[in-house]
Amino acid sequence: MYVFLFLYHTIFGDFMILNNQKIKDKVKNNGQEKHKIKNFFLAFLFGGLFGIVGQAIFYIFNLIINLNEDLATILTSIIFVSIAFIMTCFGIFDKFAQIAHAGILIPITGFANSITASALEGKAEGMIYGIGSKMFSLVGSVCTYGIVSAIILGIIYFIVGLF
Repeated sequence: MYVFLFLYHTIFGDFMILNNQKIKDKVKNNGQEKHKIKNFFLAFLFGGLFGIVGQAIFYIFNLIINLNEDLATILTSIIFVSIAFIMTCFGIFDKFAQIAHAGILIPITGFANSITASALEGKAEGMIYGIGSKMFSLVGSVCTYGIVSAIILGIIYFIVGLF
């Protein structure tokens, strides 16, 4: 029996060697039925907790520190993006996402994670061709289609408003 070795490049720049048995185990584990109801409730729970924490941070800025609502909203978003950035840099975000599922990925933290992970992936190629060009590789298409959709819906809204 031949043993095939496959090299997989990880985010830390090292290689992971997988033989046939490891590949078969990974395929078998991927084929197992997911606990959809449990994952749904975990995502709902963690998403709700992030919402509560975000609202608490907003109230601290707005009511206790007496900042206006716009500034409090901006600072709350900056805190969430910074926390997601730091968690991604230390490799904690992916482990936490396996527990929280979509509850952590849907808010602005998922956006920050995708940009940071792409930037870390391209750091070996330098600032311009690596980090700068790969930073938006995951979210670039989302931003593009979001902007195009907003323009089309804005035009439709304008036309409907004329009648």
